[in-house]
Amino acid sequence: MATSIHDFSSRFKGGVRANLFNCRITTPNRGGLADFEFHCKGTSMPASTVGNIDVPYRGRQLKVPGDRTFADWTVTVFNDRGMYIRGVFEEWMAKLQDHWENKQDMGMSPYGQASVTQLKRDGGSERTYRITSLYPTEVAAIDVAWDSNDAVEEYSVTFAVNHWVAGPGTVSTASGSDPKFGIEVRADSEGNVGGNIWGSINL
Repeated sequence: MATSIHDFSSRFKGGVRANLFNCRITTPNRGGLADFEFHCKGTSMPASTVGNIDVPYRGRQLKVPGDRTFADWTVTVFNDRGMYIRGVFEEWMAKLQDHWENKQDMGMSPYGQASVTQLKRDGGSERTYRITSLYPTEVAAIDVAWDSNDAVEEYSVTFAVNHWVAGPGTVSTASGSDPKFGIEVRADSEGNVGGNIWGSINL
């Protein structure tokens, strides 16, 4: 077993930095958030959970994998001049459920897409998480106060997530308006390309 600091250093390689990331969001109409990646202060790699089923057998418990679920995902956003980005999220939510009309007014799928890419220190991509189906459930309040000095306004947006895929380098997907089907393409910084097709189509 290697125990020297040199062995550790050669394998640790400086680690991955939490402040090196890129985040993008695409709305259902494919527009409106071109500058979001410059205003996204923070987020997280999306999470998922596989449930557990305990099956009894003669005094023993056999653990069987249950259903996989995808956790809500949150971004923290610097408020931009004109509050345009916040307005896009608020309009998206209003179209999901209009309060006065009491109906959905999307004209298309309510789902958007997003990606979070962990960057290398040289600017390359370590790994990309591509959220293929999401919509906002909360645009949080912005606190204002006369004694709030030397600060930029920020707020959080929480999304419900149906599905995500991940892979090394940059991940691109094409799923149209159907979150049950998609084509996933991966490309890393060394030029290696791969991918797969996920989901099913009912004919």
